[in-house]
Amino acid sequence: MPSHRIPVRAEREYEVVVGRSNLDELGGLLAGATRVALLHAPTLAPQAAALAEQLRDQGFQLLVVELPDAEAAKTSAVLEHCWALLGEAGFTRNDAIVGFGGGATTDLAGFTAATWLRGIAVVHLPTTVLGMVDAAVGGKTGINTAAGKNLVGAFYSPIGVLCDLDQLASLDSSDVNAGLAEVVKIGLTSDGEILRLMQTDLRAATDPQGEVLLELVRRAIQVKADVVSVDFRETRQGAALGREVLNYGHTFGHAVEHLEHYTWRHGAAISVGMCFVAELARLGGRLTAEEVAVHQELLAGLGLPTSYAGDRWDALLGAMMRDKKARGSVIRFVVLDGIGNPVSWDGPDPRLLQDAYAAIARG
Repeated sequence: MPSHRIPVRAEREYEVVVGRSNLDELGGLLAGATRVALLHAPTLAPQAAALAEQLRDQGFQLLVVELPDAEAAKTSAVLEHCWALLGEAGFTRNDAIVGFGGGATTDLAGFTAATWLRGIAVVHLPTTVLGMVDAAVGGKTGINTAAGKNLVGAFYSPIGVLCDLDQLASLDSSDVNAGLAEVVKIGLTSDGEILRLMQTDLRAATDPQGEVLLELVRRAIQVKADVVSVDFRETRQGAALGREVLNYGHTFGHAVEHLEHYTWRHGAAISVGMCFVAELARLGGRLTAEEVAVHQELLAGLGLPTSYAGDRWDALLGAMMRDKKARGSVIRFVVLDGIGNPVSWDGPDPRLLQDAYAAIARG
């Protein structure tokens, strides 16, 4: 089956190629580079070695860098280590970086590329559902700090993204399902066909070898590509959400990640975040109880959490106040005014926030 090619038009134009067994396109994307730094997740060491050998056979000089696992890769210390290696290897502006792994890997690889010599080429090879539908597409790069997630970063587009769904075959089902939280988000905000496919046959939707998951990934990437092409730097114009629509569930979800010291999967935290803003919208008269149940049933069906510890409101509120989406003392949320109709809600009544938290609190 031929790959789907999805154009993204941001500060540069590039394509996201979605299919199977398409990593042989990498050499063409890197044409013109002499040196290539392959930054990879530790679990992908054998695959990275094979990919490096393939690129060497095509004439590239390879620097292979194994990163720490998951969010541990997204620190200033790891970033500085990558800079040091690039300097020692003599990387110039004609050279390139490849990010091979999940969302944390591509975030770090993208920020490394954005900051080395004020910007060199980067290609992303996401190997998780989350990486494919979210992190690798759109040009947001960054690292975490003690204050919160992704507070240091840059908007910096890759020159290409290759999504090879064969890479998902080795993932645990829990990893696949956690990544699907971002697909559910797109379904709830922007693409009703995604919801229909997932509600019709959730088992097929979670099968890495099946055509349903391929279609879900393709549709989710298409939505993100369309949004990013219109609003690359997340600059709201009046009532239009633009790129902020992609933040559905993320204000509360990022706070959960921070409080859990990034031990939670991103998708699990965003799952709770979507349940929180669904309850907030219900309390504000924007969603019905039945529409809230759509959130809960679909996310629970994926084995994702729909509630959070009931004794952490003050800490969660503090983390949300520091979130990069906040403006001054105003916390900003994307909520649904009915499924498929995302809107902005800046500074909801604090009592509504507490009541929404009470609705998802456990214990």
